This record gives sequence, structure tokens and C-alpha cells, in this order.
Amino acid sequence: MTTATTGQATVDAATPHNNKGDVFASFNVEDFPVPAGRDEVWRFISLRRIRGLHNGKFAEAVEQDVRVDVPSSATGSVTVETVGKDDERLGRAGAPTDRVAAQAWTSMTEATYIDVAKDSVLSEPVVVTVTGRGEGVTSFGATTVNIAAGADAVVAVRYTGTGTHADNLEFVVGDNARLTVIVDADWDKGAVHLSGQHILLGRDATLRYNAATFGGDIVRMVPRVDFSGPGGDAELLGVYFADDGQYFENRLLVDHSVPNCRSNVMYKGALQADPGSDLPDAHATWVGDVLIRANAQGTDTYEVNRNLLLTDGARADSIPNLEIETGEIAGAGHAATVGRFDDEQVFYLMARGIPEAEARRLIIRGFFSEVINRIPVESIREELEQRVAAELESVHA
Repeated sequence: MTTATTGQATVDAATPHNNKGDVFASFNVEDFPVPAGRDEVWRFISLRRIRGLHNGKFAEAVEQDVRVDVPSSATGSVTVETVGKDDERLGRAGAPTDRVAAQAWTSMTEATYIDVAKDSVLSEPVVVTVTGRGEGVTSFGATTVNIAAGADAVVAVRYTGTGTHADNLEFVVGDNARLTVIVDADWDKGAVHLSGQHILLGRDATLRYNAATFGGDIVRMVPRVDFSGPGGDAELLGVYFADDGQYFENRLLVDHSVPNCRSNVMYKGALQADPGSDLPDAHATWVGDVLIRANAQGTDTYEVNRNLLLTDGARADSIPNLEIETGEIAGAGHAATVGRFDDEQVFYLMARGIPEAEARRLIIRGFFSEVINRIPVESIREELEQRVAAELESVHA
């Protein structure tokens, strides 16, 4: 079974495509060739470290361990079902676009389907918790969240524990609906997680997507946003903090295929390493693709990625891409930086009696606060701030 997301033409896996949006997509892993290190979408990650997820040589396949907690205030507005992977409500936002995501779909037998009823407004978040199954097995799964027309909801997806995991997340946001989603990779040490994510926005729909990556050894998130009607508004925010041996990758696409939609992307990350460690370097990769198709007049988009390298032995790759097929747009731009501290900022704080180590911590916390403060759930904001503080306690000189 092959497919293409909204506004795209179906292409074969082996043929070149005209833009970032028209890539091959399929629910069947056998439709994808085994990737090699030279392949563009895999060239930064170490394939030998992802435990056979890319070539079928993974440990025993098992279903994901998933729990959905619905607040009592949402009773009657939210339904949760376990469905077969052939359920017609799944995959509406798009099929997997890489072999690992297709492997996750092929290997699972059931998925979690969450529906938020039309015109309902949730005052508390729906919380989805995926727990790693530990060593010796590989877990696969899929979660679809449907926000019906006119609804307003917050959904928090948290990954915890350890193990090897691959999954697909799907969010379908109806006309005039609003979804705030927080994807939190709070894995323990040793976890490997690759996640394909598809988001489809209806007419005048609003998305506020927030991603946080602090835990795990390897975490790769690939969100793709499509608009099915004009007036859509998508904001994608992300924070990450990588230490020795950790590799984090955020590879996203915002596909503007209809007129008068808006998107804003902002990811911020910090990396540190212990020069005396024998672990691999702390490494983060951010690839931000924004496509404005020929019939997407009136598009307004901007994307930015900022990285702070706190020590030697830290590496960040930052690649913004903007493809524009029409000149009739409201605005488009991108920016990316990878650098160390601004010595003038440290000097300014030290001149006012703040010790250097504390000055560095204050600057880093301020660096992240621009993103974290936009998360609407206070408990999640506070937890992320605590994680940043904990990371800063171990910043190497």
C-alpha cells in the first residue's frame, strides 16, 4: 500500500522527487530500500547505533506499552480505543516516509486512537505515556489523535523508561479546531527511539506543537505538517540538551500547499561533553524544511534554530531549507546559529558581582525560557525548567 500526503503526487521510492514534500510514502516496510549512511535523510545518524531498526535486524518485536489518562473534566468529550492497524481512521494525515517509520507500522498489530468530540473544550491535558519495554525486545506502535471541528485540546505525549522503540504519531486537527501537543522524550539512559509524526490541519485550524528531548541515547523525531484548507496556523517549538554519548535529531517539514496559511518554527538546543569521557560526542542535528507550493499564495512563514556549544566534544548540525514555488506570499525566512557563549554577556553579569559559573547558568536558562515559557501547561513548564537546571549543575568547565 502506497500513498502520498495532501497536495502531493505519488512517487516511487527509487525515483527523484521535485521538492521536499513529494517524497515516497508507504505503510509497508518492504517498499523501502535499506538505508545507507550516504542517504540524505540518514547521513547524520549512526545507523549502527539504532539496533537494526533500519534493516530488520532488531530484537524480538513487541507491542508498545501505552497508557492514556483522560482528565475527569473531559468525560464524555474524549474517547480512547485500541484498534487494528487496518482501521480506516488511521493514516489520514499521511503514510510513513522512511523505512523505520514503515517498519513500525508493519510490525505493530494494533494502534491507539483518541478522539476529541466536536466543539468540546478541554481544560486539562490528555496524557499519553509510552514506557520502554527494556532490553532484549523492540517495541513498535502508533497513536492517532483526532481533534474534531471546533474542539480545543491539549495532548501531552511522554516517553519514559528505556529500550528500543519506533512509532508513528498522527494528529488530525479539524476545521476551526485547536490542538496544543507536547512530545516529551524523557527516556532513561540507553533508550533508542525513532518517531515518524504526521499532522494535518483543516481550514482555520491552529496547531501549537512543542517537542522536548533530554533523555535517551538516540532520539530522532520527524514531524511533517500539512494543511488541507486555508487559514491554518502552525507553530512548532523545540528544546533539547545533549550530553556525552547522546544523539538527538529533529528533522521536520512544513508543507504549505494551500493559500493563506501561517507557520513559525523555533528550536533551541544546548550541548555539552566531558573531555575525559570515552563516550561519543554530544551531537544534535536539526533539519528544518519549509515548502511553499505554487498554489499557496499568501503564506507567511519563518523558522529559526539556535544551538549553544558549552564544551569541547559537542557538535551541532543546523540546516534550514526554504523552497518557494510562488512569489505571492506574505513573508518567508529562516535563520540558524551554532556557537558558544557571548563573552560580553558573561562579562556584563560578572561585572555586577555574579560569579562566572552562575552567569553561564543564567544565560543558558534565559536561552531556553523563550521556548519553554510558551508551553501552556504549568506543570510541564516547571518540569522542563527543572531538567535544564539539573543539566546545568553538571556543565563541564
